[in-house]
Amino acid sequence: MELKVTTLEGKEAGSVQLSDAIFGLEPREDIIARCVQWQLNKRQAGTHKAKGRAEIWRTGKKMYKQKGTGGARHGSARVPQFRGGGRAFGPVVRSHATDLPKKVRALALKHALSAKAKDGDLVVIEKAALETAKTRALLGHFSGLGLTNALIIDGAELNNGFAAAARNIPNMDVLPIQGINVYDILRRQKLVLTKAAIDALEARFK
Repeated sequence: MELKVTTLEGKEAGSVQLSDAIFGLEPREDIIARCVQWQLNKRQAGTHKAKGRAEIWRTGKKMYKQKGTGGARHGSARVPQFRGGGRAFGPVVRSHATDLPKKVRALALKHALSAKAKDGDLVVIEKAALETAKTRALLGHFSGLGLTNALIIDGAELNNGFAAAARNIPNMDVLPIQGINVYDILRRQKLVLTKAAIDALEARFK
């Protein structure tokens, strides 16, 4: 697959040959969905907590005598039946993470990249760099490229000026190649890759 390469200013900068093993697959929604669910499960905090009867600071003395009152038999006031008592089967601090094999994760990334290429939502730029961190200047470049909602992936090192200028622009995410992931690819309309990012992806899946 061959795509045109443009500069940030919108000028032509040749073309690049993309590997069909990474960008030319027929996207499988089931594999992509599994990876997205794995990511969302893994990032869930799991810090919800309710106190059980053993954690309530309250007397454990029997409330009243066993017989002769005409009422039900009760012991501790910490039990869930009473106001101020512990909660039965309440949430506890735990991890929501699930397992997903590395090979499936890698395959899901390939399918997500292929889905963007198939839909025509893949843009290749020569490099993502600005001399000065000016958000207005970067907005002008994005407007010229027709980008309003995009994920931009650069090489191993982000350009400080570009990253700082893009930080204040809504619906625009900038990540180094190490941070590329299925969820962020899908949540943005366009995927913008630099030539350095493409080289890194092809080296990763070689």
